[in-house]
Amino acid sequence: MKLSNSHLAKVYEKVCKRNPHEPEFLQAVGEVLESLQTVVERHPEYVDTGIIERMVEPERFIQFRVSWVDDNGKVQVNRGFRVQFNSALGPYKGGLRFHPSVTASVIKFLGFEQTFKNSLTGLSMGGGKGGSDFNPKGKSDREIMRFCQSFITELCRHIGADTDVPAGDIGVGAREIGYMFGQYKRLNNEFTGVLTGKSMECGGSLVRKEATGYGLCYFTDEMLRAAGRSFNGARVIISGSGNVSIYACEKAVALGATVVAMSDSTGYILDSNGINLEVIKQIKEVERTDISEYTKLVPGAKFYEGSTGIWKVKCDIALPCATQNEVDGNAARALVANGCYAVAEGANMPSTPEAVEHFLESGVLFGPAKAANAGGVATSGLEMIQNSMRLTWTFEEVDAKLKEIMVNIYKKCANAAEEYGHPGNFVAGANIAGFLKVAEAMKWQGLTH
Repeated sequence: MKLSNSHLAKVYEKVCKRNPHEPEFLQAVGEVLESLQTVVERHPEYVDTGIIERMVEPERFIQFRVSWVDDNGKVQVNRGFRVQFNSALGPYKGGLRFHPSVTASVIKFLGFEQTFKNSLTGLSMGGGKGGSDFNPKGKSDREIMRFCQSFITELCRHIGADTDVPAGDIGVGAREIGYMFGQYKRLNNEFTGVLTGKSMECGGSLVRKEATGYGLCYFTDEMLRAAGRSFNGARVIISGSGNVSIYACEKAVALGATVVAMSDSTGYILDSNGINLEVIKQIKEVERTDISEYTKLVPGAKFYEGSTGIWKVKCDIALPCATQNEVDGNAARALVANGCYAVAEGANMPSTPEAVEHFLESGVLFGPAKAANAGGVATSGLEMIQNSMRLTWTFEEVDAKLKEIMVNIYKKCANAAEEYGHPGNFVAGANIAGFLKVAEAMKWQGLTH
């Protein structure tokens, strides 16, 4: 990271001193501040009003104990978190992640990123994020229900349809949202749009399951078209095999691509004939088992242990959709050496700073997460609108709105990058475009916000 601007360097130094054991958060802050140097030089009022200092400090961070009883009658204790990072543009909005890797640093990094991501959508949403170090894997439905009920019993006092609207993330799908929504309704005696990702019977939105994957491809398609390329005929690899990966695969194929590799935590599969998505859905959505099972059902497909090996597969387009920092410098060099000309992030911050730098230096079209994977939260925002209006839009209506939002996000990133001296750098463009809207709202609302 290179911060030649003295004000930004001082801000980052202060953030490091305050958060010395939070590497994910510091990485996210550093990346954004690096992009803002030309902005600060052009807008000294952001320095005078302390906009940057306020934006890197969450408005509120909540940590709480979650105790629950397992099927053996034993009390278990987990940590719960919610960061309400910035409400300048609307109610806090961001998912809940249930995974052993969840820490204060991870939650703060995600909440910080969410602030800019939500800004880019153009919808009235502030930035927030939450979760727990609870691991749903291997737990019974009743154990998950008891955990979710205990989690939301504490969190419910901090959220509301016009205050903070959580959604799902890793480890939190429709089942978990349902348990939490039911408990919130029971405790508060109200049926409101306090959570998104709900079932259709309880005020959910069509396209929500597909949204992040579809949105990723809509953004990528626009980025490719602007460069004179397209998905049509392209060879694509996608890391992960959850919702984002599955529906990115579905939409990429619909746009004419051939997806040849997907992965999970155990390894990756290679199918040169093109991934059979129905088999993946059966394995991951129904049977909930390892991706290696694919080779037993599809002749000619191969399984390789170790998920990082997927980045050595020859491809035109790579869509990392698994988890943060999964693409390091070595992976980036392997992708570029094998002819990959476009990378777009479906997961949150899946590429390390070294990887991003190599992609940009090599002329690879690179769509950063806060722009490319904003489709999920965009559709959550559309769910909030439908809840407020007490109506439901059709699949086609929501999908059309999602595509329009993602195309506009690309244009905002491209235009901001061009205007502030970083043509073709969509990392800088996303950071700048997302920041400017939040900064102007904070300035307008006064110095104490």
